[in-house]
This record gives sequence, structure tokens and C-alpha cells, in this order.
Amino acid sequence: MIDVINQVNAAHREIGDQPVSTGAGRSVLLRRTYDAAIEDVWSACTEPDRIGRWLGPVSGDLRLGGTFQLEGNAGGEILRCEEPHLLKVTWTMGEGMATEVEVRLSKGEDGDTVFELEHASPAEFVDEMLRAYGPGGTIGIGTGWDLALLGLDLHLRGAGLDPATWENAPDVKEFAVCSGQAWGQAIQTAWGTSDDDIAAAVAFATQHYAPHDEAGH
Repeated sequence: MIDVINQVNAAHREIGDQPVSTGAGRSVLLRRTYDAAIEDVWSACTEPDRIGRWLGPVSGDLRLGGTFQLEGNAGGEILRCEEPHLLKVTWTMGEGMATEVEVRLSKGEDGDTVFELEHASPAEFVDEMLRAYGPGGTIGIGTGWDLALLGLDLHLRGAGLDPATWENAPDVKEFAVCSGQAWGQAIQTAWGTSDDDIAAAVAFATQHYAPHDEAGH
């Protein structure tokens, strides 16, 4: 069992304007602190065996300029790798548009590690999606990363989890619901989205991570 409220509150969530290689960008940013040394967190984020224990099996040429593929997930190119502080990759789902993910690590005051992840997409694409469909997709991206970083926290604490199934646990689904609500607040702060539109977007994203059954539960 996880402490849902503490885990949700452990992260700072923000909507930003991080540029991408092609120009202006829009981003989701997560920041949280892990009770682990920076070298341990770096290892968990860069070594294939450890990545497979919290995020999913990964293959490829895992070096600067190489490529990677997460099983059933995204793939891309490794753009920057500055141990133990900075990792930047392109992030593409299938034949979709290339986006960029940057992970930044710094030492905390108590020997812990401050972890930042920023996922940026071309601004023109994001703005068009918002006009057409609202911010539900952005909430979904934020919640997906929240779940990944929860998995990283559990891994760093020594918990054994199966990346293919652990998100189906009731407490993890509750965490996903709370994450979606928190991202809705972050988006409303950044973009001034109306209460009704945010509520609809949160519901849309929540249905993906914690769908109701036919009885409405």
C-alpha cells in the first residue's frame, strides 16, 4: 500500500514553455525529492536493468547519440548525458511526433536528490490540440509521468514491482485520480481554463488511468 496523499503532495507540478529543438514549446514539469543519493537515482534512470524494474524493459544503444526503445512505450535518441546531473532524450510514441524529455538531478541538503522531469512538445501542436480537444491530453501526460516517478520512488525504496501490472492496484489508481486533479489545478493556474472545462478534462484523463466498470465503480 502507498500513502496516496503524501505521494501526491511530494511532487510540484507546473505547466511551462520549455523550447524544443524545432522552436517554441509547451511543457509539463514535475519536481520531487528522493531519499537516495544522486548516484543511486542516476543509476536507476540510466542502467537498463534498473529501468526495467520501475519503468519497463528498454533496449537500444544507451549512450550519447544512441537510441532507445521502451517496450510498449516511447523510443528516441539520447541528446545529452551528463552524469549524474542531466539526461535529455527525444520521446516518440510509434509514428507520432517527436517530443523531448529532460531529467535534471541535483544534490539536496540532506544527502537526498532533487529530481526534475520536463516533457516538452512543439507549442504549435499543443496549442492546436488545446483548441480542438481541451487540456485532457496534457493532464494525461502529466499523470503518466506522475505514475512513473511514483514507480521510481518505490524502486529506490527497495520495493519489488512489475511495471506491466503494478498500476492496476486500487491505491495506485487512487493516486492517478488525485494526480489528474492536481494537474488540472496546475493547468488552470497557467492557462486560466474555466472550471467546467477543467472538470471535463480531468474526467477524460481519469477514465484512461482509473476507468469505471460497467456498474459505474
